[in-house]
Amino acid sequence: MNPMKQFVLGIVAIVATIAIWVAFVPAAAPYLERAGFYDLIGLAPPAPEEERRGGFGGGASRVIVSEVTRGQVNARISAIGDGRAAQTVTIRSVTTGIIRDMPVAPGSYVEAGALVAQFDDAAERIALERARLVVADAMDEVDRLRQLGSSGTVAGASIRAAELALRTAELEVEQAEFDLQQRRITAPISGWVGLLEAALGDRVGAQEPIAVITDRSSLQIEFRVPERYINELSIGMSMDVTPLSRPDQVIAGRITALDNVVDRASRTLRVQGEVENTDDNLRAGQAFSVTLSFPGDTLPVVDPLAIQWTGDGSFVWVVRDNAAQRVPVMIRQRTSDSVIVEGDLAPGDLVIIEGVQTLRPGASVDIATDDAANAGSALRYGMSRKS
Repeated sequence: MNPMKQFVLGIVAIVATIAIWVAFVPAAAPYLERAGFYDLIGLAPPAPEEERRGGFGGGASRVIVSEVTRGQVNARISAIGDGRAAQTVTIRSVTTGIIRDMPVAPGSYVEAGALVAQFDDAAERIALERARLVVADAMDEVDRLRQLGSSGTVAGASIRAAELALRTAELEVEQAEFDLQQRRITAPISGWVGLLEAALGDRVGAQEPIAVITDRSSLQIEFRVPERYINELSIGMSMDVTPLSRPDQVIAGRITALDNVVDRASRTLRVQGEVENTDDNLRAGQAFSVTLSFPGDTLPVVDPLAIQWTGDGSFVWVVRDNAAQRVPVMIRQRTSDSVIVEGDLAPGDLVIIEGVQTLRPGASVDIATDDAANAGSALRYGMSRKS
């Protein structure tokens, strides 16, 4: 047989099969309409079964509707941040010496000014005592010359030289006291002592670390936010912080600082937040998940059963002038009992949630208002949620 004839006969067979399907299965018409079959062959879709049989109430499709309301989209962003203590100080030696005393222990809490390490200071104490003796001798010399000067037997230049020597000796005492003080290492802040870098009896050189003290009564969380949210951020804005090691723990915090430059590579802004650590369960260096919530746009809210789908996307059936109209929508946010959408809907519009199987654009509808229909709809909705 000629291949062209075979092709034509095949097309005829397909069309005949679809025609038989529509004739014996009326519910197939809406699916063919959404697939564009009737547009392809240039024919109008058949009327719904209710219209052909006289249907409910003069050919109108019986439907159950739900009213459109308004709701606000909650914009949420999450970021990963690093924790830093409120204050961290690395204690270093300013001189070279041997540690004679070290009263702190790793993990202990110290107050500001508490002794952390005491270096051997015998030489400094001797130097201080010597300087004090020189001061005492210089003071005696100044007193003696002043007494002689009052009688005119000593020149004024000699008295001024003695006074200069006294002042020099006093400065030597101050220097000796300073050197002695440098042998004593104290905590500059109150906080927790980390692992010690030196031990009793060690010889420590100048600028070598001895210990790290952290004030972790509160932690600073540093994270980055996409630049499109910059105008939504403000100092004092609340945030939820969750340690990655404890996903079930949520801690309330607030934003304390915003950077003034957007990173060009990542197009993000660096942000600092703060959380309280009164129970001392958090540590500097931990990773945290930070969540920020922003009030979003106010959009239409519909029942989840109203959402329908085609190859072009989602839509709802809206009752306007007692007829069904198809309105394309974009889903913006879902909850357990509602869907926030973006589309040509207004508060008070009625969207169809039951009876959509045989609807087509412009079809007449009869809205069911009896309690039995509404109860049945609620039961079916509850079963669909459980499934």
